[in-house]
Amino acid sequence: MSFLYTGGCQCGQIRYEIRAEPLTLYVCHCKECQKQSSSAFGMSLTVAREAFIITQGQPKAWTRKADSGREVKNWFCGDCGTRLFHERTYSPDTINVKPGTLDDTTWLHPVGNLWTRNAQPCLNISEQMLNYDGQPDDVRLLWQKWTQQRS
Repeated sequence: MSFLYTGGCQCGQIRYEIRAEPLTLYVCHCKECQKQSSSAFGMSLTVAREAFIITQGQPKAWTRKADSGREVKNWFCGDCGTRLFHERTYSPDTINVKPGTLDDTTWLHPVGNLWTRNAQPCLNISEQMLNYDGQPDDVRLLWQKWTQQRS
């Protein structure tokens, strides 16, 4: 089976393709994701690095420390500022696409919540999802739950 998901920034200067089934989708409630999304949380669609292709434009990058203390390289459009994806130094074979930048978001159903200790009090965290107080040591359960949900 072949997969092709497309997306890009708000102004259209940067376009990308995801050429394989994503590995997982989760919601992150850390303070940095709240800041970057200007909302109560951020979402991350983890994909294999080799499956993610920039097809138009060149995003800009800046690097920051995550709440976990790990380094994250953030990629965004230099014109409109849309955050597109980020790379984590501790996981060089995967990237996290910001799924709101996909052209079609109707199929997105997160399987977990990270950093629930920072979740805004107005949110209800579903007990049917995998929930972590902080950063999970092992993301394989998120990947497994995603695969089960998608089959």
